Amino acid sequence: MTHRGGCHCGKIAYDFEGEAGLADCDRSFCQKRGGLARLVPASAFALKTPQQDDLGNYRFNKHAIDHHRFASCGVQPFCEGADAQGKKMAVINMLRWVDGIDPHQLDMKFHCGRDQ
Repeated sequence: MTHRGGCHCGKIAYDFEGEAGLADCDRSFCQKRGGLARLVPASAFALKTPQQDDLGNYRFNKHAIDHHRFASCGVQPFCEGADAQGKKMAVINMLRWVDGIDPHQLDMKFHCGRDQ
């Protein structure tokens, strides 16, 4: 199934394929922003808007994940990085920003990110 999401002002849009699973991550950054995330393989993620140059980037700890922020509205719509095995991944930061998905209807999984 294809899902579409994006930032608050609508200038960043993306699609991702797959089920709309939900993860609560224990990394410090994830905890502070209260993200409800979905990890997908990079091949299942597509940025649909040309504003990639307008995305700010934040890295911390091991500097392995690009936490993107859109300067216009301040939203952090997605991240890019790799899983523990080196497979490229995209992280949908807030499933609340994905059209037609109610996170309250999904089973929450816990993602232990502090130890990675």
